[in-house]
Amino acid sequence: MTVSDLKLKIFRQIDSLERNRLEEFYGLLLNYVNSKKDISDWERLTPLQKQGLMDAIDQMDSGKEISHNDVIDKLRKKYNA
Repeated sequence: MTVSDLKLKIFRQIDSLERNRLEEFYGLLLNYVNSKKDISDWERLTPLQKQGLMDAIDQMDSGKEISHNDVIDKLRKKYNA
């Protein structure tokens, strides 16, 4: 497969996406591109921050995540009372 063939294949896949999936893909693409620019962010974190992120990933992998909406609802109830 040539580079041109690959670009055309990628374009066709992207072109067929619904709006919400296209926006999601765009976010992933930006994250990928930006991660290549500065990979030293991880190195700037403290060991405690790194461990916190690793713990969060483990919790998500084990199905113990809490949705954004649930967190917001809980905080609204707590601080609007």
